[in-house]
Amino acid sequence: MLKSSALSGPAPSSLVGMVGKWRKTHQNKNLTRPLHFRTTSQASFPNPKSSATPMEVEIKLRLPDSTAHQKVSDALSPFHVKTLAQENIFFDGEGSELVKNLAALRLRFYDLDCRCVLSLKAKPVISSGISRVEEQEESVDPSLGRACVEEPGRLLLLSSSDIIRRVRGEYNVKGLVCLGGFRNVRAVYDWKGLKLELDETMYDFGTSYEIECESTEPKRDKKWIEGFLEENGIRYSYSDVNKFAVFRSRKLPD
Repeated sequence: MLKSSALSGPAPSSLVGMVGKWRKTHQNKNLTRPLHFRTTSQASFPNPKSSATPMEVEIKLRLPDSTAHQKVSDALSPFHVKTLAQENIFFDGEGSELVKNLAALRLRFYDLDCRCVLSLKAKPVISSGISRVEEQEESVDPSLGRACVEEPGRLLLLSSSDIIRRVRGEYNVKGLVCLGGFRNVRAVYDWKGLKLELDETMYDFGTSYEIECESTEPKRDKKWIEGFLEENGIRYSYSDVNKFAVFRSRKLPD
């Protein structure tokens, strides 16, 4: 996973104001409206930083409701590092070339367009609350990212991007469609040497809550997190689908 370079966000007490400003800024943006644009010519764009294609391994535990989410937030408050407001926008080929091959192309905007990351995830597998997926990420200028949301085909003009080379070559994508997306408020904690991420994910059909933790020893770390939740009387279950799958299904997990 690409390491975040964002400065520490506000403490939970000021989160409401930040999210309110964030929602106001984007309140006229329809995150589910399909946009079509076919590439017909090449252009010159800034060269984003490329990364290798590692396997991302994460623990994913679903929380049943906002009450459980608040209990986790309260219990972890001494370990709070930062809070991030994220906006996630997804794209697919005009012939669904990515989705058909279990791949997802995403632009993620952080904290009112302070930062933007392009990612390609592929071959996801999730079992017993442990997710494994191929992941490649690159930084993109936020203003360029916004332009690509309005005209998705502009992404295909990023000829210096390793991700776009894969999209065009490996998946044979000729044109892109914007699928829309969702927003997420992520509180980050440094707990027992683990980076815990507490998510409140806002789809246009409901809100879900989840704990994520990237790990090199997922079975061990999952036991630690489960023990913490059980000691604090917090209900949870294993996530069996990722956020993109929930978004596409337009239905919150049972």
